[in-house]
Amino acid sequence: EVQLVESGGVLLQPGGSLRLSCAASGFTFSTAAMSWVRQAPGKGLEWVSFINGGGSSTAYAESVKGRFTISRDNAKNTLYLQLNNLKTDDTAMYFCRKGLERGRGTQVTVSS
Repeated sequence: EVQLVESGGVLLQPGGSLRLSCAASGFTFSTAAMSWVRQAPGKGLEWVSFINGGGSSTAYAESVKGRFTISRDNAKNTLYLQLNNLKTDDTAMYFCRKGLERGRGTQVTVSS
């Protein structure tokens, strides 16, 4: 059974930084392409970033390019998302995703 558990979400001010983590289990993590998606209050799901199994290929939504960095530690079965220079528009529930499966999410709130 695929399990994805996100953590690291907090309330912080614009311009701040944080790192989200996603602990994965129930599948071969090292060969699985993974993504981060987010859902802002009252809006639909938005794709944020992608990384291939080996970590050599990444992609980002235009809205976060240059500010967010996706990475993974296959030895720890963990996916990360580094968020820098946060904006109020980044306020959302963040989910890690494998295919169509995702965890329960972690809340990031950016507010002054």
